[in-house]
Amino acid sequence: MDIREESLQKHYEWNGKIEVISRAKIESSKDLSLAYTPGVAEPCLVIQKDYEKSFELTRRNNLVAVVTDGTAVLGLGDIGPEAGMPVMEGKCALFKTFADVDAFPICVRSKDVDEIVKTIYLISGSFGGINLEDISAPRCFEIERKLKELCDIPVFHDDQHGTAIVVAAALLNALKVVKKNINEIKTVISGAGSAGIAIAKHLLNLGLKNVILVDRVGIICEGEGNLNSEKQYMATITNRNHLKGSLADALKGADVFIGVSAPNIVSEEMVKSMNTDPIVFAMSNPNPEIMPDLAKKAGARVIGTGRSDFPNQINNVLAFPGIFRGALDCRAKEINEEMKVAASYAIANLVSDEELTEEYILPTALDKRIGGVVSKAVIEAAVKTGASRVVK
Repeated sequence: MDIREESLQKHYEWNGKIEVISRAKIESSKDLSLAYTPGVAEPCLVIQKDYEKSFELTRRNNLVAVVTDGTAVLGLGDIGPEAGMPVMEGKCALFKTFADVDAFPICVRSKDVDEIVKTIYLISGSFGGINLEDISAPRCFEIERKLKELCDIPVFHDDQHGTAIVVAAALLNALKVVKKNINEIKTVISGAGSAGIAIAKHLLNLGLKNVILVDRVGIICEGEGNLNSEKQYMATITNRNHLKGSLADALKGADVFIGVSAPNIVSEEMVKSMNTDPIVFAMSNPNPEIMPDLAKKAGARVIGTGRSDFPNQINNVLAFPGIFRGALDCRAKEINEEMKVAASYAIANLVSDEELTEEYILPTALDKRIGGVVSKAVIEAAVKTGASRVVK
């Protein structure tokens, strides 16, 4: 069997990847009275008087809702909320495995922005954080923005920010390998959806000056009339030389290529046209924008993909479990830009200068240090910026 056939068989065996386990033992009449009626009335009344006590007297202090509408599931596209459930369950399993965060999948049967926002807001009192997942652009931007305004708990779209945080960590270390500075390089991002736009914004926060976004039509440039609102905004903070043309035009003289777009759209000739010692992060899944062997043959110095069967896998699991662990532990009001930057540096710093090579720029997804290190960095940034409600 190949991995897909084996995975399908395992899913039939698992019959779901997560389950609810009681933390309270109910083995006697007294146990029943303590966990349920009449004793349970007391914590209810305490929470009625002080909303914040809900984080101490219930599991919401450790519970994250993993929410999708099923419109952008992995590389499968709009397959519907129920079809997205296996991915959401998998995400919940990763939360538990890598950061001991309890997470629950919520699959919403709607494509209406306001309806989705209202649904999530109305159930947000049961959770300590909201992780948005696999929601198509540009709706995902509006959904996240509106939820952040309404909710008093962190709202985090992992396809945007988790991806950006790990890409940035990989880039910080790749730049060490090629001995280049982030504020002096030219970077091209192929894909101007949720991930591409978030990566661009995050790298700008880290000091990148020259970044060009490319979508299916070509280079995104200020003044073009066919851009949605998000792309229009990005056009005002990227491509400040107002370059026009195709992906091939953008890549000429570039130091870095970051792909979150489509398979096999980058040729060897395009890589050869880049600057010396180019960095190529071709992350389209399952097939990257250019295969690593071809990129290497064309002169790429450091290569990363989204796949686990090549070196330098750029995987969101390096970020989101530890980020939520930290946000929950300090009861953060939000996950702000400073917390994201801190997470990127924390991940990057797990690879020491002695360990750093062209084929080892990131810790592996199974590195048990990651959750704790990222969590600590996120808490420190939350405290420093006033996002923390509980200083630990």
